[in-house]
Amino acid sequence: MDWVTECVPGGKENFNSCLVIVDRYRKSVRCFPCHKEDTEMDTALLFWNSIIVPCGVPKIIISDRDPKFTTEFWTNLYDMLGTKLAFSTAYYQQTDVLAKRMI
Repeated sequence: MDWVTECVPGGKENFNSCLVIVDRYRKSVRCFPCHKEDTEMDTALLFWNSIIVPCGVPKIIISDRDPKFTTEFWTNLYDMLGTKLAFSTAYYQQTDVLAKRMI
């Protein structure tokens, strides 16, 4: 789970960012338009409605150390869902290559 933030604004709602989620089980990538200014609650609702409702609760989520995913809110949400949060290392070749290959 990561962000692409250098997007050209577009769409009716003038989206300027994209939440990218790579599903290793299904070997697919899901991209969700959003705003760079979205709060952690906005991101949580997007995650809930776009991933958890249609696909179920993931067992593990690998994310970079973005502050939007490391707050107490997200930590508590992962605990309640029984999901393990693992952090990737910045510029770690295996993680970066997987994300780029899937996109």
